[in-house]
Amino acid sequence: MRNSAVLVAGGAGYIGSHICKALARAGRLPVVLDNLSRGHRAAVRWGPLVEGDIHDRAVVERTLREHRIGAVVHLAAYAYVGESMRDPGKYFGNNVTGSLALLEAVRLCGVERIVFSSTCATYGAPESLPIGDTHAQRPINPYGESKLFIERALHWYGAAHGLRSVALRYFNAAGADPDCELGEEHDPETHLIPLAIGAALGRRAPLQIYGTDYPTPDGTAVRDYVHVTDLADAHVRALDYLEAGGESTALNLGTGRGCSVREVVAAVERIAGRELPRRQGAPRPGDPAILVAEPGRSRKLLGWTPQHSDLDTIIKTAWRWHTR
Repeated sequence: MRNSAVLVAGGAGYIGSHICKALARAGRLPVVLDNLSRGHRAAVRWGPLVEGDIHDRAVVERTLREHRIGAVVHLAAYAYVGESMRDPGKYFGNNVTGSLALLEAVRLCGVERIVFSSTCATYGAPESLPIGDTHAQRPINPYGESKLFIERALHWYGAAHGLRSVALRYFNAAGADPDCELGEEHDPETHLIPLAIGAALGRRAPLQIYGTDYPTPDGTAVRDYVHVTDLADAHVRALDYLEAGGESTALNLGTGRGCSVREVVAAVERIAGRELPRRQGAPRPGDPAILVAEPGRSRKLLGWTPQHSDLDTIIKTAWRWHTR
């Protein structure tokens, strides 16, 4: 019989809390480890919260042993690209050093399965589109570099210690829990959809559109948006895959479809029934024109097909959350 307890490092955050809900629905016990520096205590609803930091190996080891943890989902990381450019030491200190401390605790406690929250930022500027999960990884910011380092560490922990892992490379997480129990609440907020909704509601400044002359159909950047509930489902499936004896791998989590900034703005205006105030500005350095996934292997290995990731569903669930 499987051990149902799963340590979710970073489980009080946006994606982590949705994963905890999905784990609970799948009959597993999510045990959250979070220092609450960017997560929310109120988002921990489906299992116990251990308030602690992944750097603290004693806390991690005690949690793994006391709760008889069978597998780990690791999302405890800083994730702002711009911030990583300004303060790379902060990102390497947390995302690399902290993750290595977590991996050592996992090894010492005999846990053999881990699902790692990675990112399409490990690819850097795409050389071909859509981006397959065998695409060269050449990060162009410290955030992507920090995630790639841990992907490589997982490879070597597997070779030396038998730790099996699935690294899930997210494209653009978006939307909110369809039951309106959870949503996106960052401080500061940098993601397009909550910023657009906030502008439409008059709660935020007019939306800043960075770049209108990209080589795309309408001149604005194109991204692959994945509903956070679909991301959560992929993590449960990745744990099942490892439990069934699956080999270590890295997979894209995307839809294979891109939406431009202007398309997102139009969808928000349609669903909100009001005009969205906006400003146009220069492109941000290092922002690729198009980032779209080739997600075929995640569908083949995990049986994962996004169910909520059409743009209207993403916007509607986010709108309900922000206007609840």
